[in-house]
Amino acid sequence: MAAFPVVLDACVLFNAPVRDTLLRAAEHGLYRVHWSQHILDETTINLIKSGRMNQEQAEHFVSELSKAFPEAMVVVPNEQVEAMRNDPKDRHVAACAVCAPAQVITTFNVEDCKPETLSEWNIEAQHPDTQLRHLFALSPDTLVTILIEQAEDLRDMSLDKLLHILNRHVPKFVERVEKLVRRDAPNKLSAESGEFGLGM
Repeated sequence: MAAFPVVLDACVLFNAPVRDTLLRAAEHGLYRVHWSQHILDETTINLIKSGRMNQEQAEHFVSELSKAFPEAMVVVPNEQVEAMRNDPKDRHVAACAVCAPAQVITTFNVEDCKPETLSEWNIEAQHPDTQLRHLFALSPDTLVTILIEQAEDLRDMSLDKLLHILNRHVPKFVERVEKLVRRDAPNKLSAESGEFGLGM
């Protein structure tokens, strides 16, 4: 069965730990990721404004995204943006979902994409916590593997630390992961929490 398409909003791409988990899930084929040039531009502008990246780093970030997901880019005509009825600042995101086409927008700003404004397009806005829980239900072992790999790829990071960081943004997802890890290996999380992801 083909992976279902999802549009990731700029606020999700801005959030490094959540972005990393979601993009790794896409790399594992759990869903198909999409965005528009407007979404990428908004992401890089905010990353630079916040001081998280400089211009060169932001350009490299977008280049790496394009290499990793060459089919993610969606061309969105202005007419489609104008046809949307959700919050004006996020109409380009909803229009991207129409053009993908995708039935799910993953965003922290779900209030800007109310169901009644998207129903005619058969699109739903989901918080990242909701999407990750759906992906976890689809393939729990894959999600745990993704998180272990994510921790290992970060400097001075452990699985326990990563889950603590993610808990700030996607707490219900983290709760399910911790339950599975502790059920399948009761002592593994505590015994290895300080050594699970040695820095590069």
